[in-house]
Amino acid sequence: MSSSEAIAYTVVAPDPSSDGIELSTQDLRNNLQRGSDEVKLETLRRIIVSTLNGSPQPNLLMPIIQYVLPSRNKQLKKMLHFYWEVCPKLDEKGNLKQEMILVCNAIRNDLQHPNEYIRGSTLRFLQKVKEPELLEPLIPTIRQCLEHRHSYVRKNAVFCVYSIYQQNENLIVDAPELMETFLAAEADTTCKRNAFVLLCHTAPERAVQYFLGLGDQVASQDELMQLAIIELIRKDCRGESPNRARYIRAVSELLAAPSHSVKYEAATTLTTLTQNAAAVKATASALIELIVKESDNNVKLIVLDRLDALRTKHEHVIDPLVMDLLRVLSSPDMDVRRKALRIALEMVSSRNIEEVVLLLKKELMKTVDSSASQEKNLEYRQLLIQSIHTCAIKFSEVASNVVHVLMEFLGDSNNPSAVDVIAFVREVVEKFPNLRSSIVDKLLRTLTDIKSGKVFRGALWIVGEYCASIEDIKEAMQQIRKVIGEVPVLAAEERLLESSTAEADGAKEEADAASSSSALGGGAKPSSSAANRVRADGTYATETAFSSEANQAARLEAVKNASKPPLRSLLLLGDFYTGTVLASTLTKLVLRFAELSSDAAAKNSLRAESMLIMTSIVRVGQSKFSASPIDEDSTERIMACVETLASSIQEVGPESKEAKEVFLHDTKAAYTKMVEHEQAKAAEKLAKETKVVKVQPDDLLSFRQFSKKAADDAAEEYERELTQATGAAEAAKDDFISKLARVVQLTGFSDPVYAEAYVNVHQFDILLDVLVVNQTAETLQNLSIEFATLGDLKLVERPSNYTLAPYSYQSIKATIKVSSTETGVIFGNIIYEGAAGTGTQSAGDSKCVVLNDIHIDIMDYIHPAYCNESQFRAMWTEFEWENKVNVNTSITDLREYLAHIMKSTNMSCLTPEASLAGECGFLSANMYARSLFGEDALANLSIELLPDGKTIQGHVRIRSKTQGIALSLGDKITLAQKNASKE
Repeated sequence: MSSSEAIAYTVVAPDPSSDGIELSTQDLRNNLQRGSDEVKLETLRRIIVSTLNGSPQPNLLMPIIQYVLPSRNKQLKKMLHFYWEVCPKLDEKGNLKQEMILVCNAIRNDLQHPNEYIRGSTLRFLQKVKEPELLEPLIPTIRQCLEHRHSYVRKNAVFCVYSIYQQNENLIVDAPELMETFLAAEADTTCKRNAFVLLCHTAPERAVQYFLGLGDQVASQDELMQLAIIELIRKDCRGESPNRARYIRAVSELLAAPSHSVKYEAATTLTTLTQNAAAVKATASALIELIVKESDNNVKLIVLDRLDALRTKHEHVIDPLVMDLLRVLSSPDMDVRRKALRIALEMVSSRNIEEVVLLLKKELMKTVDSSASQEKNLEYRQLLIQSIHTCAIKFSEVASNVVHVLMEFLGDSNNPSAVDVIAFVREVVEKFPNLRSSIVDKLLRTLTDIKSGKVFRGALWIVGEYCASIEDIKEAMQQIRKVIGEVPVLAAEERLLESSTAEADGAKEEADAASSSSALGGGAKPSSSAANRVRADGTYATETAFSSEANQAARLEAVKNASKPPLRSLLLLGDFYTGTVLASTLTKLVLRFAELSSDAAAKNSLRAESMLIMTSIVRVGQSKFSASPIDEDSTERIMACVETLASSIQEVGPESKEAKEVFLHDTKAAYTKMVEHEQAKAAEKLAKETKVVKVQPDDLLSFRQFSKKAADDAAEEYERELTQATGAAEAAKDDFISKLARVVQLTGFSDPVYAEAYVNVHQFDILLDVLVVNQTAETLQNLSIEFATLGDLKLVERPSNYTLAPYSYQSIKATIKVSSTETGVIFGNIIYEGAAGTGTQSAGDSKCVVLNDIHIDIMDYIHPAYCNESQFRAMWTEFEWENKVNVNTSITDLREYLAHIMKSTNMSCLTPEASLAGECGFLSANMYARSLFGEDALANLSIELLPDGKTIQGHVRIRSKTQGIALSLGDKITLAQKNASKE
């Protein structure tokens, strides 16, 4: 019997309904003897639970045979089957108990019962019985069941024969011949399938002959039979089968089967039979059709993974099917859309790029008119924009077709989409000089529609860098005037407030005149801080200084809320970072205009207007009209631009030339360098993905290569996936040294029992292989290890009890399930009976040895990952758990400290290399990682080197959706700092 077919024992907890009352053997006997059917059923259930938990109650076997076995109650018969399955059927010598002869007779009677469902249930029970002495008398009756009129009996009889033949082949030697005869006469599809499965596992050559006899009827077979045929083909083709061509034809026919299960299995099997391009395309088409038609999103994602693996293995073969794959975008699930688009972008080529972009543009237009969920719609729009961006950068011929369409979304109220568009426009305008003029012209006309400060900053930067002609500069200034409104900004806002105050004062004067004319007596009264006013309805009201101030504040708020040009609104709302970008853009435009134009009056006019706009931004930021006061950094940057323009009048001195060089050349060069770095990074990633191990002519040959066959590799793909799923692949990789590094000592060398554990971490579970050594001269009985866990860990099964001879050892395994990425702790103790070396207790007393704690390292579940800036910022805003770790290290180099933290936490650095280059005394970087469970971990490192040149100070901020990851990563960083200090 293989290990996978071994009986799985289960520890069952007592039923809470029993109120914890444990009945004695006599009470159980009385219930079986005198109770009703319901009482007998409950008593039998208690006995089964007790047997499963290690108390078999052998004295109750005869009462059960006497009082329960004769019952005709169907529930009792079913419960008896469970009892016969778990009860001890052999005596101490390994022979069948005498009482089981009576049981055997009762089972034979059930196999001859007129009710077909009792027969079928009994046959299903016999599939779990392994004792040949019990099965042998039943063989003739089981054979008769193969000829029963009801298909339910026949199909269970087939699998009963299969089980008996597997465990005790000598009991029914002619099972393959019997099944072959049965198949020839059988009409029921399920019975035929069961018999065919039996032949596949016991006599594959007979199964192959039956398959060949089907001819062209494979496509018309039942779904279960088709799956069994595919399984037979997969197994038979592991060797050099002469029927491979027939198999390929049959599997190709099954690609068109209506059943999704058959279609998927046929698709995965066909590529193991042949690597022909036509077969690969047929497989890909079947998988795509399955993705489109299947309603379960989990199935869609699994099949998409399979399609991606097929695309990677057979590069460019399935590229023509990219348009078929894009039909998957009709699915409403964003994960499915995202994965489908990622695969489709890898399949895009110069032949199909036009069609792909056209379809993506249509999908983008649908998001504008769609009535679907607003949140999903915006996310889908952003995904489409990013995909079009990727296509346009990769294939320059479509850039001109899509850039103007995407620029329509610059005014999108969905900020991430508009940010993606402006990033795309900025990259296109840098990479494709022939498109610059039309893009800048379109961008200038779109400025008035932009609502986001981040988009404005990107647009203004493009305008400042790529407006290269006098006409473009004049048009840019014209559009900037429109989006900022009347200048000076402060004076215009004050005039608006004064006009609103004047209107209010005029209304008050009219009201005062009306009240004074209606008052009795015209004598003058001394002034007071309170004044009587007449309302519109004729009633009196008292106006005080407080109400006057409130009215003034309300008028100021009304002025702030009045409709204004978009850029002016952003400035008054406190977005002065955008104001600094505007100042930088104006400076570039003025300096470039001064180089191109010889009209001194025009140059001076443009310079004066730009300086006026800059100073008005600073002044309004210091006034009451701004939602928040302007920060010192923004003021300093804007005034630096003003000074640059003022010094450019003379155009003398090295400072002026240096400033002009910075504004007109260095900023653009920095962006060009960043784009080149991104391109190099993408090329490096592509090279890693497509890396092929090449063998040089003078390399030594390994003998293992001679036994390797490509066909075997293809045929055993299914088995490789199975070993990968079970964790065997990772276990095979571990060498002896890496295993030693994972050994944890659980007890001391002076303890009566020494224990150490090898911690083997798979993807979603942990296998503890514990070595227990008896260090005493006594035999230790009932030795067991009790484990308990903290965190999201769960003990799957409780280790069994063992008896250890003096100075002997035992290997005990325990499996622990992991459900999330949190640092867990496993603790426990060893309990045994028998005298230990101390001699303080008598034999038979229970003793306990407490085990050392095993800490599960979070790093086993976290791997570096990458995301773009907008995704990082969105997650940073969304995640609520933050852990701030102060820097305390002996490392004196900023870059070295960053590398040390990245290595210690398995995180990748998202900050571009160009931004980290140079020495400036401080460093800020974003880091990102993802767990095996799909959990995201973000980190921001902000550090500086103190003037002494030996001390780094700062902090690391960690954010995640769950508290456990944030705390665990913080502990990891703290520990890494201490280790670095020791080194």
